[in-house]
Amino acid sequence: MTQPLALVLYEKLLPGTQVVNRLQDLNYRVQVIADAERLVECAEQAKPMVVVTDLESSRNNVCAALTRLKQNAATQHLPVIAFSAGSAATELGDAARAAGATLVVTDAAILNHLPQFLEQALQVE
Repeated sequence: MTQPLALVLYEKLLPGTQVVNRLQDLNYRVQVIADAERLVECAEQAKPMVVVTDLESSRNNVCAALTRLKQNAATQHLPVIAFSAGSAATELGDAARAAGATLVVTDAAILNHLPQFLEQALQVE
């Protein structure tokens, strides 16, 4: 059986690399991107099962990229798990939900509960 693919967008090494390692521990293939402008293009080409993104970025508007992802017919079905540090979680989380994120969690929670978040995000309604 082919391993599912997770597309991971992050800028900060921690917790970005920790999320990548945790996904690999859960038998996911991982494709990392650092430029939110390439999110839709990469999602169209790679056809991931899930997108995991850090909402905090000094050079990318991640929520705008999520909006484009959800407006694109080829990628709008993709579940998105978005995370950010506790202090920024509320404001960024609200913007991410408005942009179409499936789940918004803190960076500490994603590391501790990633299997549960993946299961919740991947549920077919």
